[in-house]
Amino acid sequence: MWGPAVVSALLQLLFLIISVKILGEAAERIGIPSVTGEILAGVLLGTLFLDVETDIITFFAELGSIFLLFTAGYNEVSLKNLKFESITALVPTLFQIVFAFIFGFALGRVFDFNFLESFFLGVAFNPTSIAVVLGTLINLNYLSSRPGTAILSSAFLDDIIALFFLSVVVNFARFNRIPPVLVILIIAGKILLFLLIMYILGNYLFPRLFIYAEKMHAKEAVFSLVIIIALFSAYLAELFELSPAIGAFTGGIVLSEIPLAKLQDIQSKVYGLAHGILIPIFFAFIGFLIDPYALRNAGSFTLLVILAAFLGKLAGGFIGSKAIGFDSYESLIFGIGVMPRAGIELVILTIGRELQIINQEIFSAMVLMVIVSIIISPACMKWAIQASRRRDRGRQ
Repeated sequence: MWGPAVVSALLQLLFLIISVKILGEAAERIGIPSVTGEILAGVLLGTLFLDVETDIITFFAELGSIFLLFTAGYNEVSLKNLKFESITALVPTLFQIVFAFIFGFALGRVFDFNFLESFFLGVAFNPTSIAVVLGTLINLNYLSSRPGTAILSSAFLDDIIALFFLSVVVNFARFNRIPPVLVILIIAGKILLFLLIMYILGNYLFPRLFIYAEKMHAKEAVFSLVIIIALFSAYLAELFELSPAIGAFTGGIVLSEIPLAKLQDIQSKVYGLAHGILIPIFFAFIGFLIDPYALRNAGSFTLLVILAAFLGKLAGGFIGSKAIGFDSYESLIFGIGVMPRAGIELVILTIGRELQIINQEIFSAMVLMVIVSIIISPACMKWAIQASRRRDRGRQ
């Protein structure tokens, strides 16, 4: 017989899966991303259940964070398609990353955070939600425009660069201070060695494994191999003292270049497992971790987090876009387009909380910033695009 803890965990998981779907659907129907409703489901979990089985819920949530990053690399990133667009987007991307980092780091120093906390805040200001950006651009029929293409490419680059700096922060956290130059070089060496191993596996071993798996009589062998590589990549990154999320993202990118791993049937099954169950549980877990009292105590800090996070992206994106020849409207659209945060941002915040780099007040304030960004940014971008189109019609 199962113990009371397992039965209780089953009930709580059942509640989460039902509530994330209902509240996620409600969010979509009123025109905001489903992640908002999924986070609210986690808030309800903490409100309605007095004794949450945290260990079991945490395990599923951590799997969700791994598959969130894995599917981002596996489904959303195409290195071949990004080569040309990334060159165009590189300058505005670097500008908005630098500005966002400076705004985050400066905010931490204003509130007397130590160097590691301030550095983490700067890193956490960097990611852009690919899903929110892509959905908004498609809805506004703006994806094929030059600014639209640059925004999407910049979102990809954002996440890759943010995850690289996250690996540095994770290692910084082990020292609780800036490590010596030799140690920094060792960290960089570990990252490069990990990437080299993944590159070799992705080009020489994994394709052969998929050919063999396709010939196997065992059911769902190819699908199982995709899941195995996702978990293996996360595990290998942990062995190199990097974040498992970084490993999962790298594993996803590697598999995105292997045709047998990208069969439509396999992709749909991976997507179903990840987005049907695990990733919504991760978002709900974020909601469960939010402390309303911490938000109330944070006061002006929460408001300044939201303003600094938005202004850093907007200013950097605007200036960087002007530098490559965009006009003022296009530069404004680009700056607004890179403001929304969601998946990778929440993974970074969760890791920072687990490593005790940031406290509960910072975590809760940053999660609220994410929620506000995915609600406000699409509306602002719609206004900017419509203003640009009105101007163009006026010139005709």
